[in-house]
Amino acid sequence: MKILSQHIKSGKFKSVYLIYGTEDYLRKQYRDKMRQAIVGDNTMNYSYFEGKGISVKELIDLGETLPFFSERRLILVENSGFFSSAQDELAAYLKELPETTCFIFVEKDVDKRNKLFKTVSSLGYAANMTPPDERTLMRWIAGLLKGEHRQMSESTLRYFLERIDTDMENIRQELDKLVVYTDGREEIVREDIDAVCTVYTESQVFDMVKAVAEKQQAKALQLYYELIGQKEAPMRILYWITRQFNQLYQMKDLQSKGYPEHVIAERMGVRDFVVRKNNALCQHFSLAELRQAVEVCVEREEDVKTGRLNDRMAVELLIIRFSV
Repeated sequence: MKILSQHIKSGKFKSVYLIYGTEDYLRKQYRDKMRQAIVGDNTMNYSYFEGKGISVKELIDLGETLPFFSERRLILVENSGFFSSAQDELAAYLKELPETTCFIFVEKDVDKRNKLFKTVSSLGYAANMTPPDERTLMRWIAGLLKGEHRQMSESTLRYFLERIDTDMENIRQELDKLVVYTDGREEIVREDIDAVCTVYTESQVFDMVKAVAEKQQAKALQLYYELIGQKEAPMRILYWITRQFNQLYQMKDLQSKGYPEHVIAERMGVRDFVVRKNNALCQHFSLAELRQAVEVCVEREEDVKTGRLNDRMAVELLIIRFSV
C-alpha cells in the first residue's frame, strides 16, 4: 500500500499493477485512487472489464491503441480469474506493452505460482491488500470518527470491534449508523453500539459458547433459538460453533507452550483483540475438553449429513451436552 501511495503522489507509474487480497475495502479504495491518478475523469482513455470470460485478444487490441490527447491509456480488469488459470498469451504480451498503456488487475484470490502473477510482479507491482492489524484499524476508525466530530473511548472501540464483522467496508457502514444515531452528541458509548449495530453472527455464537462454558444451559439455548429466529441455518450455526471451539483449542495449545498473546494472534491469523476476547473463555476448558468438543462437532455434522439427526436437533444436543 505504501508503494502504491508513493506512485500516486509522484505521478510515476509502472506499466502493470495487480491489486489483490482479502480486504475488499482496500482493494476498491486503491483501485479508485489509481484510476483517478492515472487518467482522472478522462473516460476516452479508460476501459473497464469485469468478470470471467474476458477476451484476451480484445485486451491486447486495446493495449495497442494509442491514447487520445493523453499520456496514458488505462485498462482495468477486475475479478477475471486470470491469476488462477493459464494465461500465457497475456503474460507474454505484457512484456511488450507500449509505454502509453497501463494495466491494473484487481483480484481477490490469486495463485502466486501463476505465470501471469510472476510476470506482473517482475514488470510492475503486485499489492496485497490484507486486513490491517488491530492498532492500524483502531487508528483508522478514530480518524473516521474525528472527521464526523465523534469519538469513542478505547474500551468502547474494542467492544465495537468485538461485536461486528470487522471487514473494513462493514465497519464504515456501522460507523455511519452510529454517527446518525448520536446526532448532537460527540461521545459514542456501548449502549449506542447495542442499539443500532448489526451484531456479527460469530459474536452471537461466542456469547452462546460462553453460556455453554459457564454451564448456563437455558441461556445458551435461548441464544441458539434467537439465531434460528434470525433465519440463521442450524448447519451454519454449527459451523460457527465448530470454528469457535477449534479457535479455543488452538489458543489453549499455544498458551500451554508459553507463547504471548501477540504471537498467538500472528500464528492463528487473527487480530490481537480476538485472542484477548477468547482468553477468559479458554480458562473454562482443558485442552482435552476442547479437542473433544471439536470432535463432537464433527460427529454432529456427520449425523446430519447421514440422516441420523435433523440439523436443529443436532445443534441442540451439542449445546446440552457441553453445558451440563
